[in-house]
Amino acid sequence: MQENIENEDNQIELNKEQEVKPANKKMTVLNFILIVVIFVGLLIYMIKVDGIENIIEVLNKVDYRWVLLGMVCLFVHWICEGITLHIPLKKMYPNQTAKNSIKVAMIGQLFNNITPFASGGQPMQAYELTKTGKRVSDSLSAMAIKFIISQTALVVSTLIVVFFEFGFFKELMREYFWVAVLGFIVNIVAILVVILAGVKKRIITSITTPIVKVLAKIHILKHPDKTLEKLDESINNFGKQFKVMKEEKKMVVQMFIVSVIQSFAYYSITYMVYRAFGNSGISFWQIIPVQAFLLLIMTFIPTPGSGLGAEGGFYMLFNSIFKQGTINMSILFWRIYTFYLPILVGLLFMIPTKGKMTKAKT
Repeated sequence: MQENIENEDNQIELNKEQEVKPANKKMTVLNFILIVVIFVGLLIYMIKVDGIENIIEVLNKVDYRWVLLGMVCLFVHWICEGITLHIPLKKMYPNQTAKNSIKVAMIGQLFNNITPFASGGQPMQAYELTKTGKRVSDSLSAMAIKFIISQTALVVSTLIVVFFEFGFFKELMREYFWVAVLGFIVNIVAILVVILAGVKKRIITSITTPIVKVLAKIHILKHPDKTLEKLDESINNFGKQFKVMKEEKKMVVQMFIVSVIQSFAYYSITYMVYRAFGNSGISFWQIIPVQAFLLLIMTFIPTPGSGLGAEGGFYMLFNSIFKQGTINMSILFWRIYTFYLPILVGLLFMIPTKGKMTKAKT
């Protein structure tokens, strides 16, 4: 009897592993082509608008000490990304190495940037973890915990800064202020829904079930039963993760602190770019809420790495506080930090290495 149960569990695990496959090679190539096209298009736009002479003049005036500090911020962001993944994995697999966690985190950075809506990161991370003996369910569990805590830390830290810099934020965002407020409210509601899904399943299902049925009646959803089944699985999964977090309070606090540091490291990159081009007068803390709103805009752009939307959003939000003639070059530098370098470094981590098999904690 026990043997049959174990066989059933193994079969379920195998089915899950089959669902987690490497990214489609054809789509990956097409996404890379799109990224290159966007990059070349940005360069052509800069040359046409600013002119070669002005670009060379701007580059000669760049304070490369701030450029180096931007690299440090990016490095801290990557390390924190690895640590927040490593903490829950280490709980499940005591032999898990920090080196492997960093590698998996950087592979996630790569595929988040080359797939629409950053949809390719987690499946590729789970696939990579199976190479070192991790169960898919454990990998997805660790990533779910990381997602919940990271998003909460991101929103909480941003809202605290917005509170203290509200006057500046409102003035700078005067044309988009209520859009920004709505965006932050959506983020807060999303986190509350996730928390509610973890602790009060009935409340969430009582809301989602009628919505799915209505969408099915007006022919927006073709397979309502499958949708409800997937929702139920997701809600059950969140319930399990919240149970783990409730039991592992120390782990949650550690991950939350690292996630806050990661958020500020990412936001700092924009400030370093701002100072690198000779700008002053705007403080680091004033940059943060604006950068947070830009990050929110980027999550709704359906191109790999939020291409075009990210550049346009940066121009729209920061043009008024950057020196004349520097905004386009600033956009290029910012995208190199936050988009192109994660792709290039992530590709290096894709080079095959011998992975050490690890066993789950019993």
